[in-house]
Amino acid sequence: MPPAHYWQHRFRERGWRWTASRERILDLLSRTSGHLSAKDVYSTLCASVPGLGLTTVYRTLELLRRLGIVQTITSGDGQSRYELRSDDTNDHHHHLICTRCGKIIDYRDFVREELELVKKTQDALTEKYDFCVHGHNIEFLGLCEKCRRAPDKALDMGNPDQEKRRRV
Repeated sequence: MPPAHYWQHRFRERGWRWTASRERILDLLSRTSGHLSAKDVYSTLCASVPGLGLTTVYRTLELLRRLGIVQTITSGDGQSRYELRSDDTNDHHHHLICTRCGKIIDYRDFVREELELVKKTQDALTEKYDFCVHGHNIEFLGLCEKCRRAPDKALDMGNPDQEKRRRV
């Protein structure tokens, strides 16, 4: 993770205050390889950051998303998860999201091929709509290995055909 003064500068140059809460949330995200929900961030930090509230965490994560510092992933359980965006092109990855349990799997396979396709698509969209693309998110929705092997106890919200199969 870049040093705190790097983040302070990014905040201040955009007119935002640098606070201890923001610093601690960024520090936590930089030390975590997983995908944290706002509730995960809050429960991890609430004991060590006096006065930190869940609303502050939600607002900070939304600000970090708008500033392009974090990426939001909507998991199968309906909660948004957050990860620090990396400037390192070698760390570029996409996500497989289980629509039943919410598990998120990072994958880096085929990223070069995907980036070539995304670049062509981005160029076409820029030309057609005069739209400046700043980034992209590729997420594949489905069932993880554990959920595919588990007894079918809950409706898989990612597969509308499953409800039809139940009625048959």
